[in-house]
Amino acid sequence: MEPASLSLPVTAVIGGLIMLVGGGESLISGATRLARHLGMKPLIIGLTVVAFGTSVPELFVSLTAALQGYPDIMIGNVVGSNIANIGLILGISALLASLHLTIQEVWIELLLVTCGSIILMFCSGYGVFPRAVGMLFIVTLVSYTVFTCLGSLNGKNEQESSEQPEKMGLALMLALIIFGLLLLAGGSNLFIRGAVDIARYFGVSELIIGLTLAAIGTSLPELASSLAALRHNESGLLIGNIIGSNMFNLFMVLGLTGTIKPFALSPDLLHRDLPVMLAFTLILIPILHRTGGTRRWHGLLFLGAYAAYGYSLI
Repeated sequence: MEPASLSLPVTAVIGGLIMLVGGGESLISGATRLARHLGMKPLIIGLTVVAFGTSVPELFVSLTAALQGYPDIMIGNVVGSNIANIGLILGISALLASLHLTIQEVWIELLLVTCGSIILMFCSGYGVFPRAVGMLFIVTLVSYTVFTCLGSLNGKNEQESSEQPEKMGLALMLALIIFGLLLLAGGSNLFIRGAVDIARYFGVSELIIGLTLAAIGTSLPELASSLAALRHNESGLLIGNIIGSNMFNLFMVLGLTGTIKPFALSPDLLHRDLPVMLAFTLILIPILHRTGGTRRWHGLLFLGAYAAYGYSLI
């Protein structure tokens, strides 16, 4: 590839990221308004609707990468996104403001993320993510989502909502969701093509591209929604979005991809990236248990650890 020709894949990556962020924002806006219209609580919206919405870019990029024969970009995207969600995005959010959430409110989700991470580590030891594990992940996620949403809707009348009723019409909410999905589909395909060309140009492995460029790029919707939650002083929605996104990345993205097409796992993941992902999850447990949320110095801790991890990749 000639140096001048690098401009085309860079343009494709930037254009794909813009479409992913725009699609994620449209999907989140429509889905969140729909959830509020149904009377769901902010924490539940963060754990389910917003988490699903912000994980859809990872899903589209990962499915596209796997089906086009780039499994390292796919798995690197998921693992790198989970690390970036806590190390980078929660780190920035915690640095900007103290966040309040007790461990009792998210212990099920943290347990699921921890178990999913451990199972992925076992699969990495065998070098393959089998279809049976993918199906198990999907069943687990569907069961969790159904029970959580039903529980939220059943408890909707127990207390009056402090928010104003959603004024946007149902048709417009659905239109935002559909438009967002279309942008995500197009953006993911454009992004993968550009990212693969860049990797080949610089001689960088596809796994590193997935862990860095793809991971940070597809985590931009989480950053946007987290900053929006900060502006509205919704700590529960913010942390719920981070934990829920990591759960959806593991169980939905890997589960669906592995069910459609089982994929190989690089041994490098077990030696470096998967332990880091698990460590970021586990550190949240004592922090939320002892302080009932995060403090500004926790943000510095997360950002410092993420910077050290990024340096290890270089």
